[in-house]
Parts: sequence; C-alpha cells; structure tokens
Amino acid sequence: MQDKIMRKLFLGFVQIHILHHAEKEPFYGVWMIEELREHGYDMSPGSLYPLLHSMESSGLLEKAERTVDGKIRKYYRITELGIDVLREAQKKAYELFKEIKD
Repeated sequence: MQDKIMRKLFLGFVQIHILHHAEKEPFYGVWMIEELREHGYDMSPGSLYPLLHSMESSGLLEKAERTVDGKIRKYYRITELGIDVLREAQKKAYELFKEIKD
C-alpha cells in the first residue's frame, strides 16, 4: 500500500523533471529512464512511455522522429504550454519545499 502511495506522489515530481529536461533539449525515452535512475527513480519503459504519451496528449510535450544509426528514435521536447506549466510548478514546488524542509 505504501509503495502505491509513494509512486503516485513521486509521479508528479517525475513529470516536472521531464519538463525540466525537455526545456533544455529534446530527449529520447531510454535517455530519460537513465536520467531518472540517477535520481533514484526506477521507471521501466512500460511506465515511462505511457507517461510521455499522456504528457504529449495534454499538450506539454511534442514528439519528433529522427533516424539514428539506421533506427527511428522518438525525441520529446517541451511546448509553450509545457513551459508555462513548468514555471508554475517550479514556483509552487519552491514554496512548498520552503515550508516542509524543517
């Protein structure tokens, strides 16, 4: 039960993390899985790709296909809406963390 609650809680953090990196430069899914793992988030492709598709459907990300080493790789980048949402999330997260840090 606790794992399920923590997973739901951290999903929002993961989405902010995704938007943060998508603003810096386009990324592909395997790279993001490795990036999240470096921060303690163990996401499988079966969890990450539906999340990316959901964020794309919501207008936060857009996807472009590129051929890399003869294979098609899907890259995700932030949209204008995604930037607006990221800025608001950053403000709210900053205020929240200031309050709960002690």
